[in-house]
Amino acid sequence: MPQTPAADSAQAPQAEPDPLREAFTGVRTEIAKAVVGQDQAVTGMLIALLCQGHVLLEGVPGVAKTLLVRSFAAAVSLDSSRVQFTPDLMPSDVTGSLVYDASASDFSFRPGPVFTNILIADEINRTPPKTQSALLEAMEEHQVSVGGRSRKLPEPFLVAATQNPVEYEGTYPLPEAQLDRFLFKLVLDLPERDHEFEILDRHARGFDAGSLAAAGLRPVADAELIGRAREAIAKIYIAPQIITYIVDLARATRQTPSLALGVSPRGATRMLGAARAHAWLSGRHYVTPDDVKALAHMSLSHRVILRPEAQMDGLDVGQVLDSIIATTEVPR
Repeated sequence: MPQTPAADSAQAPQAEPDPLREAFTGVRTEIAKAVVGQDQAVTGMLIALLCQGHVLLEGVPGVAKTLLVRSFAAAVSLDSSRVQFTPDLMPSDVTGSLVYDASASDFSFRPGPVFTNILIADEINRTPPKTQSALLEAMEEHQVSVGGRSRKLPEPFLVAATQNPVEYEGTYPLPEAQLDRFLFKLVLDLPERDHEFEILDRHARGFDAGSLAAAGLRPVADAELIGRAREAIAKIYIAPQIITYIVDLARATRQTPSLALGVSPRGATRMLGAARAHAWLSGRHYVTPDDVKALAHMSLSHRVILRPEAQMDGLDVGQVLDSIIATTEVPR
């Protein structure tokens, strides 16, 4: 067994420059040309892409959720498509359908918008569960089954779904089974005063959200680099003590009286992979407890359910997770 590196990242030597890692660090710089602030959401999307995960973006209208995803797709040189989820949307509108070809006297498959690298599922909670479930197979197996045949999706594949947290009339909350398929829930807050000034100043100087190229945004990574980065991340060392720490955090969510539903083993597994990606982006070849802590809220908050009595006591999921993190023993 390889020797366990020191858990204290502050004692680690300065990381040597890595052109592959720097390419993905540059993604943040490119997105900043179109989206002001939202650094945590950008990092979350980057880790999700490198971990073959998906993200749920939550925020009030007008905080640049869709612009963020479009900018991200442009910066990593991947194809993207956008579906506006509405109550009348059918599963075939997402996955595609069989169409009769009179000239061939046979049915041919017409691919839906899910056949892309990055699918923007806009306001996913505005469509009924039947259509929401059309994404379940795509998100987990990276394929769709239509007409008795399974068809592989392009790689890499990422679903970036958005939802509005304040307007619930006419919505269909995502079931736990689908929420569990999202690696992260990323909350986009309203901008601070300085950031909002910069947004308006950019628009005053002619910024057009419909033309990212005019904003100077250019691709700095591609599918080939993403594949190489995934191979590098798979080699990041994670000590048994860190694995135990992730297990203890997950089990604590199942045992705390404030939560009716805790984190699944799949959630813990995905958190392990995300911690590896976070360590790699930070320039380390091993995972520390700080990598796990940095991702805890975005990894776990959508996978747990607060008990009604806890809500009546004024608690929220964030406070419960803070308590769990504070009381779970950290490996040294």
